Amino acid sequence: MNLARQDVAGESISTNSATYNGISYTIVREGLAEILNPQGEEQGDHVKEHEELKPQTVFYNPIQQFNRDLSVLAIRAFGDDLAAIRRRAKGPQTSYRRKKRKREDGDDSLFVANANNASIENAEENTTVTEFTEGNGEHHGLDIKLPLLPFRILDALSASGLRALRYAKEIPITTSVIANDLSAQATAAIKLNISHNHVSEKVQAITGDAQAHMYSVCSPSTRGKHSTYEVIDLDPYGTAAPFLDAAVRALVDGGLLCVTCTDAGIFASLGYLEKAYSHYGGLPFKGPQSHEAGLRLILHAIATCAARNGLAIEPLLSLSIDFYARVFVRVRRSLAEVKFLASKTMVVYNCDEGCGAFTTQFLSQSKGRTAKNGDTLYKFSLAQGPSTSQFCPHCNFKTHLSGPMWGGPIHNPYFIQRILDLIPSLNSETYATIPRIEGMLSVALDESVSFASQPASQDPSPQTCDHFKPRNDNPEPFLPLEPNIRATHPFFIVPSNLAKILHCVSPSDAAFRGALATLGYRTSRSHTKPGSICSNAPWSVIWEIMREWVRQKAPVKSDAIKEGTAGWGIMRNDRSKVPVNEMKSFLRERIDKCGSLDEMETEVEKALFLLRGLRKGKTDASDRIAENDAASDGDIRVEDRDSDAPADRIAENEAASDGGIRVEGRDTDARARKFNSDEGIHKLKIVFDEELGKECQGSKRLVRYQVNPRAEWGPIARAKG
Repeated sequence: MNLARQDVAGESISTNSATYNGISYTIVREGLAEILNPQGEEQGDHVKEHEELKPQTVFYNPIQQFNRDLSVLAIRAFGDDLAAIRRRAKGPQTSYRRKKRKREDGDDSLFVANANNASIENAEENTTVTEFTEGNGEHHGLDIKLPLLPFRILDALSASGLRALRYAKEIPITTSVIANDLSAQATAAIKLNISHNHVSEKVQAITGDAQAHMYSVCSPSTRGKHSTYEVIDLDPYGTAAPFLDAAVRALVDGGLLCVTCTDAGIFASLGYLEKAYSHYGGLPFKGPQSHEAGLRLILHAIATCAARNGLAIEPLLSLSIDFYARVFVRVRRSLAEVKFLASKTMVVYNCDEGCGAFTTQFLSQSKGRTAKNGDTLYKFSLAQGPSTSQFCPHCNFKTHLSGPMWGGPIHNPYFIQRILDLIPSLNSETYATIPRIEGMLSVALDESVSFASQPASQDPSPQTCDHFKPRNDNPEPFLPLEPNIRATHPFFIVPSNLAKILHCVSPSDAAFRGALATLGYRTSRSHTKPGSICSNAPWSVIWEIMREWVRQKAPVKSDAIKEGTAGWGIMRNDRSKVPVNEMKSFLRERIDKCGSLDEMETEVEKALFLLRGLRKGKTDASDRIAENDAASDGDIRVEDRDSDAPADRIAENEAASDGGIRVEGRDTDARARKFNSDEGIHKLKIVFDEELGKECQGSKRLVRYQVNPRAEWGPIARAKG
């Protein structure tokens, strides 16, 4: 039995319950905040076993605690970075010593600033030391230098107000939090929760339309009365698309936009592709990569909304979590960076009904050159298209179009590392989802470091077991990514899905990664799906590895793959059939160039000569064909390639003329195109080295992917209020 204590008139608070104005509430604790849920509400039989599934007057979903924990840490890391940027922009305080002496003499007037009030906007940047404590007074041992500068947060769709309460209590740099909701009943509940948590000096609840409030903030006529926000959090029930335009305009220059979209059935499914286009301006992707494509659709929607207002975005962290997507985006006012949007927007040709291969096509090109003064000048031009035919080059099935979608990086590894650096100092009881946060961010860090096409001076080592340490532990801002960077190798492959196409036993992840590593390609995981492998290998190499897997390790019966299927089309290019296919291709190409019967007769005689040599075993068809092609191409001869040291050759061909950007493994450089074509692929020496493919686990086991935390798991119904 809980013993209640009487705080003030009409209020009775116990360990797990509270009474306000004669109404009893159950206390729900998360982080350092508490919210009140009325007791005695009716519940259905199917949810009686789970206390948190009771119908609620105000919406609260306990499964999204991971989302809220992650958001607190992300905003803390961003706040520290923003404070460092402001310190650098403002420069040293020349009169600091004089002010300090005045304070020691008893004159505190120069240091009076209320960190809990938004009116601090005009206060000078001084620092103080603040203790981070829980509501019960427990000290967490975090002595934080708090810059007395405005750091305003808008929880635009607040519901119970839990996010606003946690931001106020767990982010020391916060000066004010606005908790907005359209429902007056929800706002009344938020005000009660604010009073219960004793944060009324920092958190304010308002009732109104979120879009109207954000537009009023950024309106020139009301800019003096209201201030724009450093952080805006959008966590709607469904899509956040209607709020994006107002949100990017209501942010300060360099502000952080946090967006949650729970309509995965739209942005990651073909069930409502027309609705996906109306919400996000692009068509969804069919296949296991649909959730990563969904993230890119959401980022595309944010980027296009921002670009209309002269704003550019930099995705700091983009995650597909459970049934929703969560992205953290920095928004900057930069007309120069907006120009790169078209060159970072792509469409995808997807063989969704065949072998699953995909090809990317960017909408435009950006090429830089160095001016005499050392600046880099960019020229923008139309992209050459299409990047592939309407039929898949591997299985000959039809391809379908997805996008347009964001084609730039979806993470900033420097920002992710800042969040990971906060984890050792956290209280595991306060942040119950720390293991999952660390595991998912570690995967996202490896995913972004391995395939981010950064300038050479900032290029981290891709194959490392240690955390990426881009900077030492100083208060300097983390490095932003260059605005011209595009995703060199978006999406991933799943070996079990490839094996399903060929009706063979699936190779282990270690064996497949080892085969890629022996060829010199990089690999990592994708945070969006267990069993996934991200790689910079082209699809021609990936399917050659699978054909060799069938030949070496897992033979398939001749009648297992039916004619006309995608697997049959893939196995047609098996090494045993390469000579026939090469001679067909050679003869077809030569005859197409003939302008007379005499020329055609000459080419047929050449083909017969090659065939006689092949049948006698004196030569290889590809060798003779390469000799005929080398004189006209002036290019690299495939037979000169050292199969024992392919990594060096592959690295040479990865340096494309467009900043190393490759489209479905086909570099824009002529040499790389020659290398990555199907010609010569059968000469690759493929070894399934599981030891080489094993990941370095380190001393700590990470929770990379979440299992269902309970039987009845997923989205819950709207609040009935």
